[in-house]
Amino acid sequence: MDYPDPVVVPPRTLPHKQTFILLHGRGSSGAKFGPPLLDSPILTSPEPTSSAAVAADTTLSLSSAFPHARFVFPTAARRRATVYRRAYTHQWFDNWKLDPPATDREELQLPGLCETTAYLHGLLRAEIAAVPGGAANVVFGGLSQGCAASLTALLLWDGEPLGAVVGMCGWLPFAAGLVQQVSLVTNPPLTTGDDSADFDGDAFDPFEREDGEGGDVENEAAMMSAPARAVKWLKEEIQPPLADTNSAGSALGRTPIFLGHGTEDDRVSIVLGREAVDCLERLGFEVYWREYQSLGHWYSDHMLRDMVAFLREKKGWDFEK
Repeated sequence: MDYPDPVVVPPRTLPHKQTFILLHGRGSSGAKFGPPLLDSPILTSPEPTSSAAVAADTTLSLSSAFPHARFVFPTAARRRATVYRRAYTHQWFDNWKLDPPATDREELQLPGLCETTAYLHGLLRAEIAAVPGGAANVVFGGLSQGCAASLTALLLWDGEPLGAVVGMCGWLPFAAGLVQQVSLVTNPPLTTGDDSADFDGDAFDPFEREDGEGGDVENEAAMMSAPARAVKWLKEEIQPPLADTNSAGSALGRTPIFLGHGTEDDRVSIVLGREAVDCLERLGFEVYWREYQSLGHWYSDHMLRDMVAFLREKKGWDFEK
């Protein structure tokens, strides 16, 4: 698929210290999403801060909060959207209606997630190579479907742990399936030896070897955790190019995540945001979750303020002139 060149906003102040890669929602673009997000005013907290420079300001923006950051806003390829009667639009992947639990016609997501994951992984590698400090100084995420695509790409990432992931009003594709896979590993079906029991003796054994022979459950479990097996299942479903389906990725659970969601979101229900948090925590991630009363399907100054505070707490990136 054809992915247009990203919109790139260089650091306001040199040297270059961090890179943000942030994805738009369906129907938008990097050019439409990025500059307004960077310029959105962020009301600073009236509470004391560790930085006198911040305390002296009444408002900030993402670009002024992180003046040494390079901001990259990619644009999704144009694809037919099934939910829009197959009209073309910029979307990271196709999907059906997002009525919770959003498991109807999940197969629509697979081709786009496969292509988009490969594209985003290539973008991540390029930006990691360009920023001093590498992956630890890269923030990755997005809004709505951009959030969903970035979370999927994170789970399938085999590189070093990223600095952080941030998501706004999004969801996690295949969350229910991932939770089910974790449960299968942590609570495998028990055989009773009773043919009359209501049990299928051919049920899936999460520790079965590919040669069909039952493996040593204890040794297999030691080799691959429940989250790792769940991510392996996701890789086999999406099959991103060049991905090693036997690897869970070295970054699994080691990247802090911020997720914010409006309680009045009528496009992506906050229920899906909560389910994403539950799934990610089961996979071992530390998730900083915030709900915003009366907010619809968008970001707000309060959400951006909390995102900045999260990054400063987790990364120690304080305001610098």
